[in-house]
Amino acid sequence: MTNKHNRVLYTGITNNLRRRVYEHKTGIGSKFVKKYNATKLVYFEVGSNINEALLREHQIKAGSRQKKLDLINEFNPEWNDLYEEI
Repeated sequence: MTNKHNRVLYTGITNNLRRRVYEHKTGIGSKFVKKYNATKLVYFEVGSNINEALLREHQIKAGSRQKKLDLINEFNPEWNDLYEEI
């Protein structure tokens, strides 16, 4: 997730992406998202189980900002908000 200027990047996991993004958009949940207004979903992956999701979250968070930008640019080059598509 990012803010309207695409400057802030937030990575997290959930078992219900639509619900979690809605919570972020309405100010429920993450203090980071609320503080930086990171309410635009620009990238997501679907995992088959919680362990896979936790591992992937760790890999993404451990990566450089440029690696995160590369993932987003490949998946969503226009940086559109994908909330309505999930």
